[in-house]
Amino acid sequence: MPATRLLPTEEAVDLIGLVRDIAARELLPYAADAEATSTFPREAFRTLGRAGLLGLPYPEEYGGGGQPYEVYLQVVEEIATVWASVGVGTSVHALSCFGLATRGTEEQKQRWLPDLLGGELLGAYCLSEAHAGSDPAAMTTRAVRDGDDYVITGAKAWTTHGGEADFYKVMARTSDERSGISCFLVPADSEGLTADPAEHKMGLTASRTSTMRFDHVRVPAERLLGSEGDGLKIALAGLDSGRLGIAAVAVGLGQAALDHAVAYARERETFGTPIIDHQGLAFLLADMEAGVQSARATMLHAARLKDRGLPYSREASVAKLSATDMAMRVTTDAVQVLGGYGYTRDFPLERFMREAKVTQIFEGTNQIQRLVISRSLRKGAGGDLHGAGQ
Repeated sequence: MPATRLLPTEEAVDLIGLVRDIAARELLPYAADAEATSTFPREAFRTLGRAGLLGLPYPEEYGGGGQPYEVYLQVVEEIATVWASVGVGTSVHALSCFGLATRGTEEQKQRWLPDLLGGELLGAYCLSEAHAGSDPAAMTTRAVRDGDDYVITGAKAWTTHGGEADFYKVMARTSDERSGISCFLVPADSEGLTADPAEHKMGLTASRTSTMRFDHVRVPAERLLGSEGDGLKIALAGLDSGRLGIAAVAVGLGQAALDHAVAYARERETFGTPIIDHQGLAFLLADMEAGVQSARATMLHAARLKDRGLPYSREASVAKLSATDMAMRVTTDAVQVLGGYGYTRDFPLERFMREAKVTQIFEGTNQIQRLVISRSLRKGAGGDLHGAGQ
């Protein structure tokens, strides 16, 4: 059963209807097979791009959709309810455009942003390294100025769309200072840029994750976003938005698991009655519904703060933490509702459960989210709670 939506405009209502239709026709029929065979769904992203769904939160003047984050996240949720790998990819693509959209010059945005937001080009985001995941300032990938170019050398781990993307937003060190990190927009066909074989993952198997190797990759200086040393600020600002994207994926996964569990519980009978009428199982489903709704509410609260230009970093971490822990719990409970069938690959619940686990890890582990939240509480920072509901 589709989640009830409280959307700000009739345009947004129509947009969600369009997304549901595309997801049902163009994504759902292919999701299970692509996940089973680890096939990257490149055509799915082209479909979403042509429908204008890959650049929704960015300005219309550059080819985006001009939608508030409150609406964009519900679009990501709808996609993830049908196919989590594509939901994650949609969020990652938006994150890969963030540096150009927020810190690029007007000339850079006019030149590159329309193609990126139009969806024919798919983006990836290169921040983490093998020994610099939760601590990005410890990265060692380096960019050295050489005339009109920068030469990038190093490796970036856990790159979603690695080897499949058309462009990479890359963070690299330009000085030995801890904050001496800069941001570059690197074309995929750059000489010396290669992808390792895809990681073998327990879930999101259609979403390719690879280490990207930079072997003296020469990048024109005009592809530096912002100034030298701005990279860490760009990365951290983008992560707040990215965490909301992952929260949306987690809510979608939770909703999908709940929908399947409720449908099964209505049809499956024991002792002459549908199992949903047994109080022990009915209460479990009720807790699952409460979890999904609560996680969605935290996500939308953070999005509304962002849309109003208010601080939302703490709330983004709360949303990511709440939604991804919920997804892990709800998908596990959904497997339990189906009993032995839930443990088989004849039903998608075991896949949802495997997919939910990584949402607690990427875009900052949930331990890191607790650290962000607790430090924010210590400083007294956070969103304007009084103004948020006005």
